[in-house]
Amino acid sequence: MAVYAIGDVQGCYDPLRRLLDHLSFDPSCDCVWLVGDLVNRGPSSLAVLRFVRSLGGAAVAVLGNHDLHLLAVAHHQDRQRNKDTFDDVLRDPNRDEWIEWLCQRPLLHHDPALGVSMVHAGLAPQWDLHQALACASEVHAVLRGPNRGAFFHQMYGDSPRCWSEDLSGWERLRFIVNCFTRMRFCSVAGHIDLEHKGPPGTQPARYVPWFLVPDRRTAHERIVFGHWSALGYHDQAGAVGLDTGCAWGGRLTALRLEGAPASLSSVSCSDSEHS
Repeated sequence: MAVYAIGDVQGCYDPLRRLLDHLSFDPSCDCVWLVGDLVNRGPSSLAVLRFVRSLGGAAVAVLGNHDLHLLAVAHHQDRQRNKDTFDDVLRDPNRDEWIEWLCQRPLLHHDPALGVSMVHAGLAPQWDLHQALACASEVHAVLRGPNRGAFFHQMYGDSPRCWSEDLSGWERLRFIVNCFTRMRFCSVAGHIDLEHKGPPGTQPARYVPWFLVPDRRTAHERIVFGHWSALGYHDQAGAVGLDTGCAWGGRLTALRLEGAPASLSSVSCSDSEHS
């Protein structure tokens, strides 16, 4: 059995299928991990959701910020932005099924047999894996419960910027979501930066990439993530970034997780429609 982790698809259905064909992916015996942002920016969000869902247990997907944004728009239409390209999902007769399916996706996936975890963006440096899983479960409970509409109304915002066990209510959930789905840089004191999107070296001096924060409590874990197209493929400090800018005409990248050495594959997305 082969296990592959794939970077941000963002509605780019054709490159996803070409990459899986290139890998000779067989859902009867292989598994694919998707680092989040299945939808938005590319032309075929609905086709991506339909295909990934059809893979059943052969696919594991965590939620990214664009996936959560789709869910928020589905509950509060005034949240939609001009650049959003997921109207095909919202107008589909089965939209409620897609929304419900997405709400069942986790923020963090951990496979103890492989010794690998997957998130969309990053982890707060104060969290160990046990605490990260517990924080993810707090959000899962809301997404799968009757108050998720209120959660999506409160989800947007950049504060608070630092973890504390004393955080509660919407502020606690917002911080958790921002870490898992939006962060790139973080201060050595653990304050997350949600403004700077460029590659390392373009951020203010007080920040470092989240995976390079000294004494990060998951430093001994192997983590795959996406979200950071300006970073590109990057393997450092136990964290592997897989967002290689498919929706922007870059590449879609897959990393084989089991076996040694790990193998990398990608396909060009330059012929894809994107916005």
